[in-house]
Amino acid sequence: MKLSWKVWLGVLVSAAFFAWFLQGLALDQVWHDLTEAEYWYLIPGVAVYFLAVWARTWRWQHLLRPMADLSLRRLFPIVVIGYMGNNVYPARAGEVIRSYVLLRNAGVPVSASLATVFVERVFDGLVMLLFVFVTVPFVDLPSWLNLVVVAATAAFAGAFAVLVAVAVWPARFLALYDRLEDRLVPERFRGKLRGILEMFCTGLSALRHPRQLAMIFLTSTVIWLTETTKYWILMHGFPFEVPFVVLMLMTAVVNLAITIPSAPGYVGTFDAPGIKVLTTFGVPESVAAGYTLVLHAALLLPITLLGFYYMWRESVSWSDFRAATSQSHSEA
Repeated sequence: MKLSWKVWLGVLVSAAFFAWFLQGLALDQVWHDLTEAEYWYLIPGVAVYFLAVWARTWRWQHLLRPMADLSLRRLFPIVVIGYMGNNVYPARAGEVIRSYVLLRNAGVPVSASLATVFVERVFDGLVMLLFVFVTVPFVDLPSWLNLVVVAATAAFAGAFAVLVAVAVWPARFLALYDRLEDRLVPERFRGKLRGILEMFCTGLSALRHPRQLAMIFLTSTVIWLTETTKYWILMHGFPFEVPFVVLMLMTAVVNLAITIPSAPGYVGTFDAPGIKVLTTFGVPESVAAGYTLVLHAALLLPITLLGFYYMWRESVSWSDFRAATSQSHSEA
């Protein structure tokens, strides 16, 4: 029932964004623009995107190092499986499945590796906000985007502060939990929950030193600049041109938008905001729609297909998604 509720919420959110996307759009003109596009730009674009995936793997390797020294070659398939899971399964289940596969392959506790995944998401959000702030001197932000930026800044800055505080003072965090445990946690869950929190604190070990924080932030920035380069490459297949900073803004907006619960593959939550950003800067709506749809497909399909291959190679089944969720709750 819980999963069904999340699925229906995601479908409703995607439907709302899709209605926004379709409002006033001339679909016949979109189709014409799609038929006129130059698709050979997909080849270098996808190649650049996988450089970003490799950089994501390096970042995760660095975050996991206090718990396990794993090679990039060993981690890369797990990262790809995780992103594939996010694309085809609701509620970002891919984040849990890659932690589960890591447990199976390397013995890293699920709650510890999920802490590193949470760190990744927070740093990604901070870099998206940096991209927005970098573009402010060059572009006029629409009012709706100003509201998004204010809300996202509060959310990600707060999450970052909490993560760093827990990483630096884990004993104080656990002592606070111990004081609240009797009043808030049923007795039968106390031992398991404390064990999970201890592993979660272990997963935040990489945040304890300024140098490590700077390295993670720098790596996250490189990842997203590389992904924005894919946006720039694919732009050349369509009859429009905008400055790189506008594509940085588009990258930021669509990736902040897809944090909202949606249908698998971020249907609607990726497309509608991306189109609105481009049309704000003078791109014809049909061209913006065609480009955004192709970009979305180019981000989803290659890593999803590679994820299916690695899923088969690593003997991961769809039932492992359910097992992974159970493991994350039962670990002590």
